[in-house]
Amino acid sequence: MVTCCVNNMKVTAKIKKDQLSRLSRIYGNEKTALHYSNPFTFLVAVMLSAQCTDVRVNLITARIFPRLDSPEKMAALTQEQLEQEIRDCGLYHAKARHILETSRMILDEYRGEVPHAFADLLRLPGVGRKTANVVQSVLWNVPAIAVDTHVFRVANRLGLACGKTPLEVEEQLQKVIPRSDWSAAHHWLIWHGRKICHARNPECSICPMCDICPSSAAGVGKNQKKI
Repeated sequence: MVTCCVNNMKVTAKIKKDQLSRLSRIYGNEKTALHYSNPFTFLVAVMLSAQCTDVRVNLITARIFPRLDSPEKMAALTQEQLEQEIRDCGLYHAKARHILETSRMILDEYRGEVPHAFADLLRLPGVGRKTANVVQSVLWNVPAIAVDTHVFRVANRLGLACGKTPLEVEEQLQKVIPRSDWSAAHHWLIWHGRKICHARNPECSICPMCDICPSSAAGVGKNQKKI
């Protein structure tokens, strides 16, 4: 197991184990915040979530999924029509194109069903490693660590991983976290990032991880009371 060094503080294997144990205790019941009714709507919701909050995505999908809950219905739209449907979502031009292309590929090559295999998911337009990992993990309980902006930020701040790219962070987290906890840990890190470890102005003063986090004002080894 790699020992990371953040802010000149060593994050040892024991500290990483303590971090994961605490995250599990705090966020163990958390699941995806995205709303969906079937594999296709979940895939679309995840595609929409790129550079967009889950709250915003849920507002959009609540409006469109009652009418557009299958690749057949989605593929019947024009690019302009889908853009209007998701206009309040960031990057809506590219997302509309990818969703339409993905819907048609699912119909043409996968008999209208979202593919299960990781390699097949990656073939879908607009689907990268993060989206494929999320889909496999949530829909089919395949152990996976999807590295989104929250996971990337929190893992690096805690020293659970010291990566410059999402792939580096994913590979390091896979070594630190037991495979049986990969999918759950993905949610632990996401929710900690959403609730406390914000990109700007992280709330270190109320963070239950502060005494074992090298990026906090307290930092590792400051003998703060553990929560």
